[in-house]
Amino acid sequence: MTQAPTITRLTPASLPAAAPDLAALLLDAVDDGASVGFTSSLTSAQAEAWWRALAPDLTDERVVLWAAHDGGRLIGTVQLRLETSPNGRHRAEMAKLLVHRTARGRGVARRLLATAEAFAAESGRTLLMLDTQTGSTAESLYRTAGWSVLGTLPDYAADPSGALRPTTFFHKSLPVASG
Repeated sequence: MTQAPTITRLTPASLPAAAPDLAALLLDAVDDGASVGFTSSLTSAQAEAWWRALAPDLTDERVVLWAAHDGGRLIGTVQLRLETSPNGRHRAEMAKLLVHRTARGRGVARRLLATAEAFAAESGRTLLMLDTQTGSTAESLYRTAGWSVLGTLPDYAADPSGALRPTTFFHKSLPVASG
């Protein structure tokens, strides 16, 4: 990567074309041991189907999805899952922040995270939360990006090999949008 990646928002119309690359990115993360909801038995077809199934939810009211590209190559993604209940419209969950192993250490995750946080703030969300495997590289990213630890639950999620691992939950308060 010679320059900053291009970050674009994916839509229901653009998701089908991106699904194979998103599937490859997800498989790379799982193969690298990331605890992102899947086990090592995940196939390319299953990963692609999972991404395609997300299309109906890609709206300003449910899920917002971004992709980072280096040239024409997809190297990262993040989701913002917006709470829809009447008493929770001030909050959202950050999910599936993935960066391909070959693109890590270059600020891609930080840019994706900042993009999602800015959208959340512009959308009137004042509270964000996320969870990640305790001790992971992602955990240190969130700590240095201003997220606060809410707590850790032992044996919360299985890693790709099926071993139960602790999960650290984070939250971040965003300023109330003026306007």
